[in-house]
Amino acid sequence: MKTSEVRDRFLDYFRQRDHVVLPSSPSIPHGDKTLLFTNAGMVQFKDVFTGREERVHPRAATVQKCVRAGGKHNDLDNVGYTSRHLTLFEMLGNFSFGDYFKEEAISFAWELITEGYGLDPDALWATVFREDDEAWELWKKISGLPDERIVRLGEKDNYWSMGDVGPCGPCSEILLDRGEAFGEADVENGERFFELWNLVFMQFSQSADGEKTPLPRPSIDTGLGLERMAMVLQEVDTVYETDVLRGLISEVESITGVEYDPGEKGVPHRVLADHIRSLVFCLADGAEISNEGRGYVLRRILRRAARYGRKLQEEGSILHRLVGPVVESMGDAYPELLENQEFITHLIRSEENRFGKTLGRGIELFEDEISVMKESGTKIISGDKMYLLWDSYGFPADLTQRMAEEAGFGVDMERFEECMNEQRERSRQASDFSVTTSFDSLPATEFVGYESLRCGAELQAAEEADGTLQVVLSHSPFYGESGGQVGDRGVISADDFRLAVEDTQRDGGRMVHICRLLEGELGDVGTGSAVEAEVDDSTRQATERNHSATHLLHAALREVLGTHVHQKGSLVDPSRLRFDVTHFSGIEGQELQQAQELVNEQVRANLPVEITEMDKDEAIEEGAMAFFGEKYGDRVRVVRMGDFSIELCGGTHVSRTGDIGFFTLTGEGSVSAGVRRVEALTANDAEAWFDGRVRLVDDLSKLLKVSSDLVGERISRLLEENRELKTRGAAPAPAAGGELDKKKIGDLLFASGIFAGLDGKGLRDCFDRVKKESDKVIAVLLAPGEGKVQALVAVTPSLTKEGWKAGDIFQAGAEHIEARGGGRPEMVQAGGTNPEGARAALEAMESRVEQGPGS
Repeated sequence: MKTSEVRDRFLDYFRQRDHVVLPSSPSIPHGDKTLLFTNAGMVQFKDVFTGREERVHPRAATVQKCVRAGGKHNDLDNVGYTSRHLTLFEMLGNFSFGDYFKEEAISFAWELITEGYGLDPDALWATVFREDDEAWELWKKISGLPDERIVRLGEKDNYWSMGDVGPCGPCSEILLDRGEAFGEADVENGERFFELWNLVFMQFSQSADGEKTPLPRPSIDTGLGLERMAMVLQEVDTVYETDVLRGLISEVESITGVEYDPGEKGVPHRVLADHIRSLVFCLADGAEISNEGRGYVLRRILRRAARYGRKLQEEGSILHRLVGPVVESMGDAYPELLENQEFITHLIRSEENRFGKTLGRGIELFEDEISVMKESGTKIISGDKMYLLWDSYGFPADLTQRMAEEAGFGVDMERFEECMNEQRERSRQASDFSVTTSFDSLPATEFVGYESLRCGAELQAAEEADGTLQVVLSHSPFYGESGGQVGDRGVISADDFRLAVEDTQRDGGRMVHICRLLEGELGDVGTGSAVEAEVDDSTRQATERNHSATHLLHAALREVLGTHVHQKGSLVDPSRLRFDVTHFSGIEGQELQQAQELVNEQVRANLPVEITEMDKDEAIEEGAMAFFGEKYGDRVRVVRMGDFSIELCGGTHVSRTGDIGFFTLTGEGSVSAGVRRVEALTANDAEAWFDGRVRLVDDLSKLLKVSSDLVGERISRLLEENRELKTRGAAPAPAAGGELDKKKIGDLLFASGIFAGLDGKGLRDCFDRVKKESDKVIAVLLAPGEGKVQALVAVTPSLTKEGWKAGDIFQAGAEHIEARGGGRPEMVQAGGTNPEGARAALEAMESRVEQGPGS
């Protein structure tokens, strides 16, 4: 039975038994900060099981794509070396939300596994929690298993909980007995018994003190591993011999010309077959490859696979050539793979090439270290050396550890973790506002801000926190920050006081108004007091213009660049818009111009902006786009702008596109691998920006004594002259490639600039000149070139005595230019490989300086 048939048979079985078949949630659990990856079928139902969300369907069945490669559930190091471990797998699951319970769950599982899949009942065992007499009796009644094949186990194996507090309950497993050839009949140890299906009986709610009380509506959560079931039904010894994974291994054989060995020599084939699936699925679901969080885990996966690929084929990259076979074998079940295939291929190829450039140098350093250790008799690679390999050459810790083991050495993981923690502390950024007071006991706020900017309301809570007043009302016209749109501003007033609302945030279904007292005193004002709430009309309208413009920009970029473009994030406030999208390379100037013209065409067309509510499935069928990180209910709000744009959106918008007035793009750069950031302005802000550019050209024409249309030509000639000077040994002035920006931050002078074409000496000369102006100078200077970028961060001695360190500032922006390097507290000089990220790096470092020393 093919893997696809195993999947279909499961869903058909439960569909016939009144289960609603729901799609898999993304492998990236958007909105759930407790998980790096979706690692179980129940993740998308967590809020249902905890009572935070009502589920329309009492029964459901899913096939969930799961990733276990980081955090508590981390199978990465075992992949390729064992017969069953995978980083990506599919979990078949059926769920009951207060509908059926133990008897039906056991009956469904037994019937499907014996009659639907045809497994021999004599080869099956069941386990139950040692105190769950009910489950034991039900197994006896339903399956007819003899007593000795219904085994009671303890909490470690057969009790499940969502956490220290919340739903919990006993569970029961169906095991396959592989026979005496695999050892004695011991279900807890050895290789003889093979877990197939886990049934979780959510029966209790556990409080903080450990007390368990029965749930009013017990629920069911089950999980049956698809690849494991396919392995049993296809009568093969490992998951890698099942049709899908063996097909990918065959592709590896074809690409490399190296035949697969099911033993130790086949580890590289198995690693490649598994890891490419994880990468393709996660990238299709919106994950990024970076140096933080899940992005770092994905980078580890990719680089681990790339290294094993080089064991089979030293030259050339393999991984990106496996994207197509993954899509071909799994695209029917997961159409998002096909939709994103081109983008994923480009991104993986780019990462492979980047890693290839550093891998050789890193291996040389590693081998030199091993040689030194052999001579000295040292057996442990230091954590500092491991950190250097990670920081400068992109070696994940497990890669260094594996290479060390192969060479017969150990590693100092404890010291490596200390180095990593020091790095995280250096790069820690100040957090944005968050609701710091718990309002969980209050009902949801009734939002009236779509229809009106003013309303009467009752005061439900007013608490001081972090120097602000946090206010919750019964009704509110204030939009709480969501979907990239910032919260509304305005005024809340009553007879005795007047509050300025400076921000509005969300806390569950409640709008939390962040206020400052303008007039009067709150005094003894209590809950239930009548107030008037009024949104500032001008800032709301400006925000709406920018929000509607992001919809037009998204559609325009998809038309210009391709349908692989998807929103990855946005910031929409009254003064500007920032839009992050998936794209595998820098967006060229001509492409940006095309997108800008398309947006302004729609603005001039003055299209009506129509907002309707409808079923989510209906909206998706009509072509509405759903976005990264957003969670939608069964009913959704659809924003349509003519035939040009249709999106699911809960934000506020203009009435017609003509209200946007004018649109201009102001910047484009890199956020992370495969993600580009576009910035823009609308209406008066766009006009002011445009006027400023015109004045700049006029000023330059006067300075250079040429007409406005010859300014570019004259500057090009000056740059060429400076390059000639540089060739002859003279250091070009900073103005050759950019402007030196100087401003006061506190009592220090901050100098920064981006100078195309300068070398390291030129950057140092620039700092030497500026430090003559003050004894308190911090300079951040970058020089992008073809495929590279030089960076200099310098701090004068008087500031290092105050706790300033050049390394701390440099680390804040190093990722944007993919830089590595080091130096003294007063100076860091480094090289990077991503010149397109120079502007973002400079801004990040400036932001770090604004926080003060040691922040």
